[in-house]
Amino acid sequence: MMVRMTIRIMLLLGWFGFQTEAGAQEKIKLDYSSVDASNAVWYTAQEVGLFKKHGLDSELIYIPSTTTAVSAIIAGEIPLGNASGGGVASAVVGGANLVMVACMLNTLPYELVVHESIKTVEDLRGKNIGISRIGSASDVAARVLVKALGLEPVKDVPILQVGGAPERAGAFRSGRIAGFPSPPGIIKLAEGMPHRVLISTADFQKRFDFPFICATTTKSFLSSRRETAKRVLMALIESTHFFKTRKEESKKIIAKYNRQNNPAYLEEAYTAVAKLYDRVPLVTREGTEVQIKDALARKPGATLRVEDIVDDSIVRDLDKSGFIDKVYR
Repeated sequence: MMVRMTIRIMLLLGWFGFQTEAGAQEKIKLDYSSVDASNAVWYTAQEVGLFKKHGLDSELIYIPSTTTAVSAIIAGEIPLGNASGGGVASAVVGGANLVMVACMLNTLPYELVVHESIKTVEDLRGKNIGISRIGSASDVAARVLVKALGLEPVKDVPILQVGGAPERAGAFRSGRIAGFPSPPGIIKLAEGMPHRVLISTADFQKRFDFPFICATTTKSFLSSRRETAKRVLMALIESTHFFKTRKEESKKIIAKYNRQNNPAYLEEAYTAVAKLYDRVPLVTREGTEVQIKDALARKPGATLRVEDIVDDSIVRDLDKSGFIDKVYR
């Protein structure tokens, strides 16, 4: 009788323990904006169970472009997700209540791929460049690269919305566009398409500061569920470390999300991005100021400061507490 009672108590306690463990997993929807390696910090965290490690039952959703992701975050469909600074600044100038809480990648690793017939800057004048959407990171990259060539975006080089990387490659192959801004490594997949790289942000003498891969949320979510946001950032910091230090495993994850096993592409994509991920993912102030200036130029009379769209205090707290040092040890 006593044995039976003991077993029943143990089973009951075990059931409650299971319920507590399951209950500790907070459901949350997150997003990533591209399958290329720049977004790998998000899907790597999902793949290796780092969100789960920090008590999150995460659903990671692919939303191809910052402008669409920003709309989803504003609407509350995605409480916290990936967005770039240009899209955030434009949305906040328009009245949105957004804030970037961390940026894992604070520059634009892009190159301008053009048809092989375009050998000089003048050859590009009047030719169409393809991007995903206006206001997206590819849009910012296209404009920056065209300006670096001494040409004016839109006026000298028309910019067309054609979709994500696969759609851009298709438009390039068909001749609809003469070039497109490309993340590192994509060019290795352009077999059968005569091309050249006309310019790359890697060619710039000074790093182009840009809040690119940034954890973004609403101010109300950050205020009411700060602990949840903290756990997301802890997972992303650990994911960054994993990506930087586990090359072959990370390349396999990139291959899975890109559905692409081209060795040259995987090597170049990984190598280019791994060195750019920031150990302490603070938001670049200089890069944010540039995006604010651009956003204000499109809305005369509006005002906006860096502190209005950046609150990386959680990252600062995690750094001060020694969490990041512990991860990298």
